[in-house]
Amino acid sequence: MPKRTLQGVVVSDKQDKTVIVRVERRFTHPVMKKTVRRSNKFHAHDEKNEFSVGDVMWIEEHKPISKLKRWIVTQGEKRAKIEDVIGGGDTGKRESKKRDVKAEAATSKAN
Repeated sequence: MPKRTLQGVVVSDKQDKTVIVRVERRFTHPVMKKTVRRSNKFHAHDEKNEFSVGDVMWIEEHKPISKLKRWIVTQGEKRAKIEDVIGGGDTGKRESKKRDVKAEAATSKAN
C-alpha cells in the first residue's frame, strides 16, 4: 500500500527535530453547496531542524516515531522572512510612539 503524502505549512518549530504542520483541505458542503475549508495539524519529524514557521512542505506517513509523530518531512520550500525583504527592524507601535514623543519634545523646545 502506498504511503500517503500531504502538503502543509509549518505553524510551529519550537520542539527539537519536530515541526507542526497545518494541512488544509477544501470540499463542497453536501447541503449548503458552499466550499468549506478544514485543517488538521500533524507532528512531523524534521531530522536537521532546517524548517521554520511559514515554510511549505510535503510530509509522508511513517511508522510511529513518538507518541504524536507518525509523519516525516520529505521535501520543503523555504519562505523568505518578511523582515529580511523589507530591511529588518521592528516597525511596531512602540517605535511609532517613540518617534511621536521625540517630535513633540522637539516642537515644544522650538516654541
